[in-house]
Amino acid sequence: MTKRVDEKTLQFVRDHAGDDVRQLALMGSKHPEVDMPWALDQIRGRQVAAAKLPLLARIEGIRYPVHLSMEQCSSQTAAHYKLRVARRLIAEGDRASMTDLTGGFGIDFLALSTTFRSATYVERNEELCELMRHNLSVLGRTATVMCTEAEQALDAIAPQTLIYIDPARRDAAGDRTYAIADCTPDVLGLAPTLCAKGRWVMVKLSPMLDWHEAVRALGCVSEVHIVSVGGECKELLLVCSAESKGVPTVYCVNDRQVCVFTPDDSQPRYLDIPAGEGMYLYEPNASVMKSGLMAQVCQRYQTRMIAQNSNLFIGSEAIAHFPGRGSHTTATTTLNRKQLRRALDGIDRANITVRNMPLSAVQLRQRLRLKDGGTTYIFGTTQRDGSHILLVCEKI
Repeated sequence: MTKRVDEKTLQFVRDHAGDDVRQLALMGSKHPEVDMPWALDQIRGRQVAAAKLPLLARIEGIRYPVHLSMEQCSSQTAAHYKLRVARRLIAEGDRASMTDLTGGFGIDFLALSTTFRSATYVERNEELCELMRHNLSVLGRTATVMCTEAEQALDAIAPQTLIYIDPARRDAAGDRTYAIADCTPDVLGLAPTLCAKGRWVMVKLSPMLDWHEAVRALGCVSEVHIVSVGGECKELLLVCSAESKGVPTVYCVNDRQVCVFTPDDSQPRYLDIPAGEGMYLYEPNASVMKSGLMAQVCQRYQTRMIAQNSNLFIGSEAIAHFPGRGSHTTATTTLNRKQLRRALDGIDRANITVRNMPLSAVQLRQRLRLKDGGTTYIFGTTQRDGSHILLVCEKI
């Protein structure tokens, strides 16, 4: 049964939609007629959704879960990316059925299920199941809702076109976990059945996980998607299939930009001359950095790395679609005072980044006595010979 909510509670939610939840929590005694815990979850949920799930937030009548579920759910951008992946994988005539074995708030389910003729939402928490039934009704959509454990549902369902699973990454004490073996349900143990029941299987994992290790552990991975939103790495998405063989294709995603790489044994190319002015400096985005595929970046964009651990690339030309930030170097300098004075002449503020350098960005800023901001970018790093340099740049 969907939770019945008194009209006074619903009105309280409407009246205080933009208010500070912490302050509202102190008003419980003044509003005994209001189901305050539920109201606070709705107000907080709407506020989170306004930034994270803007399309859903605009729909009147949608109900939201407790804060932890809102924190753990995918963003609208990440969920829609999964939908694009599913549509690419699955032929038009084979969109029969999909099952989400770990439904949660259901953002990924709501996105993925739009492309299938039938969809099943599985969740062991009855409150979340009630929430999904209500929200499906508000959205005018139909789906099967199963309140059970993922393992039991997997045994019960017929073969599916797509199975999606996002195992919980918290232990019994509520602390975060990252290794696949520590997640619930046990994806490693379920992998053979997942690939037997699903033509395609999508597994969402922590962005902290080493994707190489995840691929080795699962053994049936055809694609690795490293998904960033707004420059921050949010999730690791693995596409699995019983037919998966060989080296998986790696997709580095940042919002709408997707770079596709095929890993191999090639080595990065390094700068064989000191970094100097007049060159172009490139800093990869979070997904490319997470991939570790620096040799492929060198090959694809005709660049060279400054040093092994710098993760900074130098090119002789401006690259319009490099997956990250690009700058034009106007000066280079060591930390020698005289050289610094000459290179920073007329500069009183700058945006500072350090890569593979013993000083932090804060420490380097203090040493240079520069304010934050402006149009100048300074990158501190270490060259292959061990010397420390600063590259003074302007955005392309």
